[in-house]
Amino acid sequence: MRIVFSRKGFDSSSGGAPSPIVGGVPRSLPIPSGGHSRTRYGDLGLGYHAAKASRGRLGADDFCHHDPMFLADGSCLFGQCGAAQTHLANRGVGTGDVFLFFGLFADEETGEPHHRIFGYLEIAEIVDLSQGAPEPMSALGHPHALGMHAKNDAIYRGPGREAAHASDMLRLTVPGGPPSLWQRPDWLRRGGLSYHDRADRWLRGGRLRSVARGQEFVADIGRRERPREWLRAVMDEISRS
Repeated sequence: MRIVFSRKGFDSSSGGAPSPIVGGVPRSLPIPSGGHSRTRYGDLGLGYHAAKASRGRLGADDFCHHDPMFLADGSCLFGQCGAAQTHLANRGVGTGDVFLFFGLFADEETGEPHHRIFGYLEIAEIVDLSQGAPEPMSALGHPHALGMHAKNDAIYRGPGREAAHASDMLRLTVPGGPPSLWQRPDWLRRGGLSYHDRADRWLRGGRLRSVARGQEFVADIGRRERPREWLRAVMDEISRS
């Protein structure tokens, strides 16, 4: 089994600022659309927050890359392509594995930027888009179903939820930051997370200096129970109403 830490949403380079936490709820701001979008920030109720975070460069009428897409039936669609999709394929990511979506958020009271998990997707199906997208996905307006982004474009589908609480359990960044300095789970050790092989990233006190860029970080947990227990607890916390 594999757990994929999947970076999504606004940051200093995409959008220009962290996503907000509003009334205790993390509101991940999708990155601006590069094309193939039917969804505006206003359609998601995020127009004001996009304008505030981007200092007016974006607003309710601007199109966004609505991905991952969490649906009312408790499922999620997530598209990936290019080098990131190649990395997932090379690492053997498939059905039964889980994406944990994380991003940069601003603390609601202090404004402190930090990384936190805001949703998950359990992979039930991987749709190869090279032969076209299924009509239901196109009808939903998923950006990867509206037009090919790369030759290896794909959509992952399965049960998924967004977090309704910005709880400490879902925070990755250590208190006081910086955002890239994480308090890692005790089961996660050097050699167990893709793109993080350098010894100087694995610090004393159970800390990890995460890479500055990159989208998909894969942890192959095999049959180990401790990572599964941690993952179940994280998914339960995300699903808590």
